[in-house]
Amino acid sequence: MQQGDGVETEVTWEDQQNINLFGRLNNKFHELEDEIKATKDMAENLEDASNELILADEDEVRYQVGEVFSHMPKEEVEERLENLKEENAQELEKLCKEKDSVLGKMADLKKILYGKFNDSINLEEA
Repeated sequence: MQQGDGVETEVTWEDQQNINLFGRLNNKFHELEDEIKATKDMAENLEDASNELILADEDEVRYQVGEVFSHMPKEEVEERLENLKEENAQELEKLCKEKDSVLGKMADLKKILYGKFNDSINLEEA
């Protein structure tokens, strides 16, 4: 691999493994961002459902189970929604931690690869 100053740098097997790992981590990062967005959207939907449930003046409400709506007591639906919101918050926290871990690993690989190849390698998003 030729660097900007005309000096050729050999790409070792280890360098290639680091480049490949960076690519896999970058893909994982984008997947995690999509999952985080979906989880945040779900949190909004659950909050909206809770707000609508507060406004409902019926003792029984329709609750979707799979593809079917079932009539359930309002208190039970409230409890289920709270449980879902808690699970969703835990999932969001887990995804954010995983994303931070991936970003840390990518930063370490950038230091190694840019240290060796300088401007001959581009690890930035387009």
